[in-house]
Amino acid sequence: MEPRKSFWKKALLWLTALFFYLPIVYIIVFSFNDSRSLTKFSGFSLRWYEKMFSDSSMMESVVYTIVIAVLATIISTIAGTLAAIGLSRSRRMLRSVVEQVNNLPVMNPEIVTAIGLLMFFSALGIDKGFLTLLLAHIMFCTPYVMLSVSPKLRSLDPNLADAALDLGATPLQALTKVIVPQIMPGIVSGALIAFTMSFDDFIISYFVTGNGVNNISIMVYTMSKRVNPSINALSTLVIAIITVVLLIVNIAPILKEKRRKKV
Repeated sequence: MEPRKSFWKKALLWLTALFFYLPIVYIIVFSFNDSRSLTKFSGFSLRWYEKMFSDSSMMESVVYTIVIAVLATIISTIAGTLAAIGLSRSRRMLRSVVEQVNNLPVMNPEIVTAIGLLMFFSALGIDKGFLTLLLAHIMFCTPYVMLSVSPKLRSLDPNLADAALDLGATPLQALTKVIVPQIMPGIVSGALIAFTMSFDDFIISYFVTGNGVNNISIMVYTMSKRVNPSINALSTLVIAIITVVLLIVNIAPILKEKRRKKV
């Protein structure tokens, strides 16, 4: 009986993996297709990558996506981390209220957040473009950083910062050399979530952008209305960028630990 259960568990695991990763493999394979067909592979070719890199609008969307994602990640990570640290030192009632408010952008449907931001920017008379897109991404990325950092702060010894101050450290030194290193895994996790959310967002970006500022998701949406195999090349580029970021984030701590042991 046990071997049979083990077989079905493994089969379910493989089926789940195929369900999630087979479409990604399909996109990567057909990005090298010689023909325009999205169902029949007729030969290996780089023509769609050449077309993608020669298309200025597509390259602009890649640049805008990366710049927005990096800036939104940096700003939201700093703001979210500082906010979480400040809340950890606040009164329980204030902390509870702010945490509930922080959960609103996470729980809200993206369409509701998008319409709210659109009306907010319109009420302020801000022209839609790069600035509104960046501010919107910072807004919806920050709660995820706070949600990632807060559990680490709860498990942190509250006396560490006080001990550092008693030993002569300044508040800034206590923050950067005592608290931040202890909660670094939460900060990195929050930054990764923020980067992924910003890089991948479509609905909010579609509502708050303008003046020719488009990210990859908006570009793919406009291209999906007609058969264009360059979508596969662009999607493969996105997969490659995210994979490289994940590899760097996961390999860097291992190399750092090996270097520390050698010293």
